[in-house]
Amino acid sequence: MPRGKDYITSLIAQGEHEHQDFKYQISDARKIARSISAFANNSGGHLLVGVKDNGHIAGVSSDEEIYMIEQAATMYCQPQQQVHFRLYRIEGKTVLKVDVDEADEKPVKAPDDNGRWQAYYRVGDENILASSVHVKVLEHKSHEDEPPAIIHYSEREQLLLGYLRTHGGITLTGFTRLAHISRNAAELSVVNLCNMGVITLQYHNGHCLITPSPDNNINNP
Repeated sequence: MPRGKDYITSLIAQGEHEHQDFKYQISDARKIARSISAFANNSGGHLLVGVKDNGHIAGVSSDEEIYMIEQAATMYCQPQQQVHFRLYRIEGKTVLKVDVDEADEKPVKAPDDNGRWQAYYRVGDENILASSVHVKVLEHKSHEDEPPAIIHYSEREQLLLGYLRTHGGITLTGFTRLAHISRNAAELSVVNLCNMGVITLQYHNGHCLITPSPDNNINNP
């Protein structure tokens, strides 16, 4: 068991964020599965088990915690996920670091409180339910071997990109009203443009926003 006091304390000092979550203890494998889902659907992250929300090190019973997390990753994640464990001994207490890789196949789903399989996503220090259009974007990207060639934008897609140039972001519902189209038609355009790397999805105050991709210039579609 490595003695990584400086390493772990430096991680704890960062607080909880998009790639790090503190867990005082593991009592419900299904709840931990939601954290695994959220990290796997984003770009990965890790859990520090045995650490309270305020950063206080409480320690864990490593064998029991590892068993519960393995259950979460294999029984309560669809598809199953592989996680990596490392134990650290600090001030006579054990901290368990659980690394979750970004999933190759997305979306990764976990059961909610009612037993329904849902896709979660890590935003800041929270695990949130991925929006329906985000789930479709994740599904589409997972089944694409390579990005498509740039194609002619439809009228509704040009309308969306023009709005984003001026306003920066819009919800899917806002897009349906702007273009006077159905939700399915709006989702199809968003999925296509996300897959092309022209736009991206961001969460703000509980809303999923369609925004310009930071890596692309939409001024001349």
